[in-house]
Amino acid sequence: MTVYILIFTVFFTTQAETDVSKNCKDILRCVPNVPSVRGTYQPEGSKQYSKRLRDVERSLILLKEKVDAGLKTIKDTRKSSIVYTRWGKKTCPTDANLVFSGYTGGSWFDHLGAAVEPLCLPRDPEWGNYKDGRDRTKAFVFGAEYHMGYSSPLDRQDVPCAVCLVRNKSVVKMFPARKTCYRGWKLEYNGYLMAGHFGHNAGTKYTCMDSQPDTLQGGQAYKKGKMFFLVEAMCGSLRCPPYVHGRELVCAVCSKE
Repeated sequence: MTVYILIFTVFFTTQAETDVSKNCKDILRCVPNVPSVRGTYQPEGSKQYSKRLRDVERSLILLKEKVDAGLKTIKDTRKSSIVYTRWGKKTCPTDANLVFSGYTGGSWFDHLGAAVEPLCLPRDPEWGNYKDGRDRTKAFVFGAEYHMGYSSPLDRQDVPCAVCLVRNKSVVKMFPARKTCYRGWKLEYNGYLMAGHFGHNAGTKYTCMDSQPDTLQGGQAYKKGKMFFLVEAMCGSLRCPPYVHGRELVCAVCSKE
């Protein structure tokens, strides 16, 4: 009889432990005294939560990298510099650095194959291989003169130029028919719009000549070369108003961060 009671007790105890184990399968606190089970077992919901957390962490890392790259681009842009030519002046505005002061040059006013762009030529030229003497198989560059009419003290004077460096700017633009800049732009200088004469053969480019022009010493002589004339508005396809027929046009050179 005692043996049967012992067998029944062992069986009951074993069966009870099995039932408790089944019932506590998803409740870690049911086994507080078994560290190995608590450390290795993770419910299905906990695994999904951990995966989502890792995905969020990766997304945040990628977002941070993009933001850092954008901030670097903005910072580099603010550190950028621009270079422009101030036509008709030997110096630059006070907040710009002078790269060099030189002579305005270009093609002869009446040559059919003339280059369009004016040049700002340095006062200290360097040379490569050369052969002195005029050669008609080459292109030419000449000095430039103001042509303002006989009543102007600037008439037939030679034209200087200055190459200027401005820091922390990203763009510079010449605005015709403006002597002030639009909102958000900073004025570098203003002046009058000039170009070649309409009756000459050479193609030219509209150029903003400083409103307070300098001249080159000893340059008052009719040597021709590249010529700059004031530009007038011509009504017709050009709207008048706001433009006025025969009125000289101003210009402004403006920069922007």
